[in-house]
Amino acid sequence: MRAVETSTSTTTTGRPGRALRIAMIGQRGLPATFGGIEHHVAQLGRRLAARGHEVTVFCRANYTGERLDQLDGMRLRHLPTLGTKHLDALTHSLTSTLAAAGRHDIVHYHALGPGLFAPVPRYLTRARVVQTIHGWDDLRAKWGGLAQRVLRAGRWMSERVPNAVIGVSREISDAYGDSATYISNGVERPPDDLGPEPVMARGLKPGGYVLFVGRLVPEKAVDLLLRTFSRLPGDVSLAVAGGSAFTEGYVTTLRELAARDPRIHLLGYVYGDDLAALYRHAAAYVQPSHLEGLPLALLEAASHGVPLIASGLGCHREIIATEGPGGRIFRPGDPAGLRDALTQVLGDLDRERAAALARRDDILRRYSWDRATDLTEELYLQLVR
Repeated sequence: MRAVETSTSTTTTGRPGRALRIAMIGQRGLPATFGGIEHHVAQLGRRLAARGHEVTVFCRANYTGERLDQLDGMRLRHLPTLGTKHLDALTHSLTSTLAAAGRHDIVHYHALGPGLFAPVPRYLTRARVVQTIHGWDDLRAKWGGLAQRVLRAGRWMSERVPNAVIGVSREISDAYGDSATYISNGVERPPDDLGPEPVMARGLKPGGYVLFVGRLVPEKAVDLLLRTFSRLPGDVSLAVAGGSAFTEGYVTTLRELAARDPRIHLLGYVYGDDLAALYRHAAAYVQPSHLEGLPLALLEAASHGVPLIASGLGCHREIIATEGPGGRIFRPGDPAGLRDALTQVLGDLDRERAAALARRDDILRRYSWDRATDLTEELYLQLVR
């Protein structure tokens, strides 16, 4: 894993010696609604723009109804795509790559699939190519054999084509060895005065529900959570905030499971202040995934001082750091372990909440968007020198 040297002029003053033209490719678009990559680009891009860089974010025309030309100092370019499960990301990444070619100092790809087109700017232009790996997309259960092979090709190319590779977790960057740079996702301190109205409007009792936030895809193991929760006694509810990502069959299964237990609430996608209120007033947050990169939802829950329950993936252990009150770990895919963790947390909520609040400052210190921007900017500057 490669370390990034710290530039005094960057991290202290925020003013690099050179303004860069930066293209962001691979995200669905902005303003960010659902999707961790979209929130990552939004946080990073606006900070880079505030430091004087020219940041262009390529957006898919089918992502949001808002067609803004600029946002938080970033230029937004909306390009068409083929909005199907297998072609949405690839066609948009191709058109974005062609539109960006020859016009930028840095072309920054996000995720494995979009990076398939990295050879164009890498070998046909003078741009430097950066690729951030947010997770192992080639292992996601929603992809069939052909799509997985294409994504495996993208993973192979990510090891060879970009000028620099970034891993958002140590688990990812370590897999690339010395050729990768570890720059984690970040999180901001949320306000403490978030009222419970959005919670109650959704039929939930403040402090009386367990929360999950994310796309409803098989690797998130939401079905495991629903099945396990339905076997727990008591009147605590389960709130699931998220929706389909070309996974309608899986979502149908989740709806059938939820229909058997009136305590389970499938809320659909929730954004902005309403989502922040859901975090703030949850009794606990659960991340039961089989596969992750570094989930922003788990960081967001931690930033609100909510007790965490997470499967024992390496990236989850990076966030929780020390297992104990306020941060419980269970073996991935183990319903008994998940049930025991839920029982333990819900059985002593005052203790768990106090411990989670004590952990919050450590999370905010270790996962900073300002720090992530410092390191990303310095990496860019090293590449163009």
